[in-house]
Amino acid sequence: MQNHFELFQLPVQFTLDTDRLNAAYREVQNQVHPDKFVQATDAEKRIAMQWATRANEAYQTLKKPIKRATYLCELHGVNLQSESNTSMPAEFLMQQMEWREAFEEARHLNDIHALMELETTLHDALKTQLQQVANTLNNQDFAMASQHIRSCMFLEKFIADIAALEE
Repeated sequence: MQNHFELFQLPVQFTLDTDRLNAAYREVQNQVHPDKFVQATDAEKRIAMQWATRANEAYQTLKKPIKRATYLCELHGVNLQSESNTSMPAEFLMQQMEWREAFEEARHLNDIHALMELETTLHDALKTQLQQVANTLNNQDFAMASQHIRSCMFLEKFIADIAALEE
């Protein structure tokens, strides 16, 4: 069975041309769109729907950097076990604690400015972690990439928590 990259005829790598991904996705969707199968048999309609569903899943995975990185690791036999494996470098754990304390203090004081500053800091940290993900994946170090991906997942969740609080 084709992997997501092969489905869209893209190189199996972290760095992607998003315009090319979008165009390839539209092309696959055009080929399997239900309107093209109005006169088809039920079996043909079902197969077209399965391809459309698969294309959607593949597109959603490849268009998001963290999902794409996770998928690349899995293709190379490295399962992130993100629910059960929460191990992180000590330095990152210490940083997490500082960010959590800043978050709790800003929340307690209802300091929107401090929350916005923390959110900016977290976005910067996420950008740095994503660069490390790219570097480790480009070097085919999928085990190390998985650590950076877990850090990215933490940062994304933390940013979402702040955004939810701001609303």
